[in-house]
Amino acid sequence: MILQESGEMYLESIARLKEEKGHVRAIDICEYMGFSKPSVSRAMGLLKDGGYIIVTRESGIELTDLGRATAQKIYERHLLLTSVLKAIGVSDEVAGEDACKIEHVISDETFDKLKEYFNK
Repeated sequence: MILQESGEMYLESIARLKEEKGHVRAIDICEYMGFSKPSVSRAMGLLKDGGYIIVTRESGIELTDLGRATAQKIYERHLLLTSVLKAIGVSDEVAGEDACKIEHVISDETFDKLKEYFNK
């Protein structure tokens, strides 16, 4: 399953919520992302079918290894791109918003080269 931008956003949100709260429920995702329960429910079904999450009564929504790796990849992109944009003078707010858009469309090759360049 090829993950679309919205799926990546959900995974990143689940990872952040897990870090903040220790557990994640669908209602937490609704509140965090500002989406309706039916939208979140549909997305969770797709992510579950794709092998990105598991859902249990005890622990709620958990990332699989694949889901965790994907969320970490997106979050790493977000952090680096935000830093790069801020370094060239973009305001904090705009840098964060633009990084959020760019992180989903930038190629692995281009991101790796940016990371290499700015980590020197």
